[in-house]
Formats: sequence, structure tokens, C-alpha cells
Amino acid sequence: MKNEKYRILLVDDDPMLCELLSEYLQEDGFDVASLNSGEEAIATLLSDEQFDAVVLDIMMPVTSGLDVLREVRSKRDIPILMLTGRGDDIDRILGLEMGADDYLGKPCNPRELVARIRAVLRRSQQQTETAPAASTVDLHGICLDSGARSVTVNGKSLVLTSAEFNALKLLMNSAGETLTKQDITEQVLNRKLEAYDRSMDVHISRIRQKLAAEGVSDVIKSIRGVGYQMLTDS
Repeated sequence: MKNEKYRILLVDDDPMLCELLSEYLQEDGFDVASLNSGEEAIATLLSDEQFDAVVLDIMMPVTSGLDVLREVRSKRDIPILMLTGRGDDIDRILGLEMGADDYLGKPCNPRELVARIRAVLRRSQQQTETAPAASTVDLHGICLDSGARSVTVNGKSLVLTSAEFNALKLLMNSAGETLTKQDITEQVLNRKLEAYDRSMDVHISRIRQKLAAEGVSDVIKSIRGVGYQMLTDS
């Protein structure tokens, strides 16, 4: 992956941290802009400026990272990686439920931040890549088209984040098979499953909620202590 063409927006109310992370990301080949408030972030992300991904701190005064996420996600589909306090499990889950692509605990290792950014960029790239022929899967009234990166449920369009789409695609292509959370995390989030990591649980929970809202329930089965399985039509 060539980083030179990727523009990253870093949003954190700590100017010193922004400077340090910006320098590290720039040394790794990224084009980086930084902001120190949620208000600036919303205005910038909803303007004509283009970014390939956003690194967004949750804990900011006045307008929090969750406020930014809520406002931006309703209007733009851009990869967003949340920075959270190590023990802020509730905020992490809320961020994922609101459409964040992934999260990383603070203080973060800059090398890990680069790896996470690359992972969300790879997932975003997959949305525009051409898929091979016969890329449509139909199950339970769900029609997933890999080429168009689209999903319909009983003929009605279903809006999914890139992580949700990739998870649903993996489950549908493996219908009847039990997939471990480790396998799903590696293939969908492009990283290893970490201890106490609930990211994949939240993504799949969101998929279930969205399917249920369209009348399709109980098609993704939890396999206790292992992972998940998409049921077959039979």
C-alpha cells in the first residue's frame, strides 16, 4: 500500500499529541492534517475538503468525538478510527454502534496506529475494487452483491459500514460453517483479535439489528465461546 496518496485527518484536543502523531504518520508517508476541537472537525469534514481516513479522539471538551462521529457518519461515508481511554469500554462500544470502523486505546503505540489506519484504508479500498463474476449471494431474502458492494433485504436497500458489509459477506459465503471470532476479526478488520476485544461482537450485533428492522431475524447464530454462523436456507 502506497501511503503517499492517503490524506489523514487527526483530531485530538491535545496539540502536543497531535504534533507527535502527525510527525510519525508523515514519516511513514501519510499526508496529515490535524485539528484540536470537535467543532472544527465537523466543519472540516462536512466541507469540500477530502480525507481518506479520520483518527478521532473520543474525549474532547464541548463537542466530543462521539458527537463528531454522529454528525459526520449521518452525512459522509469515510473510515473513522476512534482513540479511546484504555478503560472506556462503554465509549468504545458506543463508537462502534454509531458507525466507527475501529478503535485504539490511548496512550497508543504509533506503529499500532499506522497498522490500524492501513487496515481501515484496505477495507475502504475494497469498496471500489472490481469483484469477480458470480459475486452475488442470496440467503434468507438477503441479496449481497460483492461487485456493487450493495445489500438488499427483500428488495429493499440496506446501508452497512465497510466492516459490516465485509462481515456479512464472510458469513454468507460460509453459510452453515462456524467461524471463530479470531478468523472473522482477521479477515474483516485485518488485525489479530485482542484480549477482551468486543469489536466484532458489536459489528455483528449491528448487522443483526439492521436485518431485523427489515424483517429478517435469527439468521446469524452465536456459537458460545467460539464465534458465529450464518444459517443456511434449509
